[in-house]
Amino acid sequence: MKIFRGFQRPQLASACALTIGNFDGVHRGHQAMLALLGNEARQRGIASCALTFEPHPRDYFAQAHRKPELAPARIGTLRDKLLELERCGIDQVVVQPFNAAFAALSAQDFIDQVIVRGLGARYVLVGDDFRFGSQRQGDYALLDTCGQRQGFDVARMMSYEVHGLRVSSTEVRAALAEGRMQDAERLLGRPYAISGHVVHGRKLGRSLAESRRGLGDGFRTLNLRFTHWKPAASGIFAVLVHGLSDAPLPGVANLGVRPSLDPRDVNGGRVLLETHCLQWPAHLGAEGGYGKIIRVELLHKLHEERKYDSLAALTQGIARDCEDARAYFAALPSHTDIRRQTTRDRI
Repeated sequence: MKIFRGFQRPQLASACALTIGNFDGVHRGHQAMLALLGNEARQRGIASCALTFEPHPRDYFAQAHRKPELAPARIGTLRDKLLELERCGIDQVVVQPFNAAFAALSAQDFIDQVIVRGLGARYVLVGDDFRFGSQRQGDYALLDTCGQRQGFDVARMMSYEVHGLRVSSTEVRAALAEGRMQDAERLLGRPYAISGHVVHGRKLGRSLAESRRGLGDGFRTLNLRFTHWKPAASGIFAVLVHGLSDAPLPGVANLGVRPSLDPRDVNGGRVLLETHCLQWPAHLGAEGGYGKIIRVELLHKLHEERKYDSLAALTQGIARDCEDARAYFAALPSHTDIRRQTTRDRI
C-alpha cells in the first residue's frame, strides 16, 4: 500500500476508485465499504484509494473554537489506521492535512480540486451520512449530480449493522469508554489493539523492584505512546502482547496519563500505554524490548486509573492488578482460545 501526505502528488495513480472518511478504528462498517471499493476497483482495472484526514476535522474545529470538549475521543492512532487499511487491501491512502485552507473549500471546489483533478476518481463510494465542503454544504445528491456531469460514478453504502446495532465509530468509542471490550471487539471485528515502537520510560520498574525484595525484576514495562491526547479507552487492562515471541504473551497494561507519576517525567505527561508482561521473555534480557514494534490487545478492563499516594502503595496496586490479570487468563478455557480470539476474520 502506498501512503501519500496530501493529494497533490505526481506519484498518485492517474485514476482510482475512491472512498472518503476519517476511518477511526476501521470498524466492520468501514471494512464492508472497503471490501466493496476493492471489488469495484478490480472490475474497473484501477487503484483503490482511501482519502482520510489528520487531524480529525472535529479536532481541528475544537481547537479553532477553543472548545476541547468538542474533540472526539480517538479510537486508534494514525499508525494503526494505516495498518488496518492495508489489511483491507487498499492500494493507496491519501492522508490529507486538515487545516484552515482545506476547511474553507466549498463543496464544488472539493469535487473539482480534490476528487477530480487531485485524485482522478472514476468511482466514488461514500456512507449514507457523508457531508463535505465548507459548512458541510455538500451531500450525496450534489456528489451524484456532479459525477454525472464530470465523469465519475457515485455509489452510497447504507448503514452496516451487527445484531440490530448500527456499527459506527461513535458506538465503538462508547463501548471503549465504558470498558465493554467484548462489545468493542464485535463492532471492530477484532480485539481492540494499539501498536507501535517501544520507547524509554522513567525506568520506574527498577524502583518498584527494589520495593519488592526477593520478588524478581519488579514490573518491567513496555511503553507505547498514544499520539492523541484523548484516547477512547483508558484504565487498567488484561492484555495480550504480540511481537516479542512466537506466541502472544499475557500481561497487564495501563492506558492513560499515569496519575501517580510526576507529570514532568520523561514522557511529559502524555498518554502512554504501559504494559507489563506477566512472564518476561528471557531471551530479551533487561533492555531487549526497546525499539521493537509490538501490538497490545486490550481484552478485559480491570478498573479505571488510580492515583496512589506512595511508591509502596503503587507497588501493591500493580501486584493486585497482575493477580487479577492472571485470574482472568486462568478463567479462559485454554490458551488456544486466547489465540483464536485474536485472529478472527474481519469481514
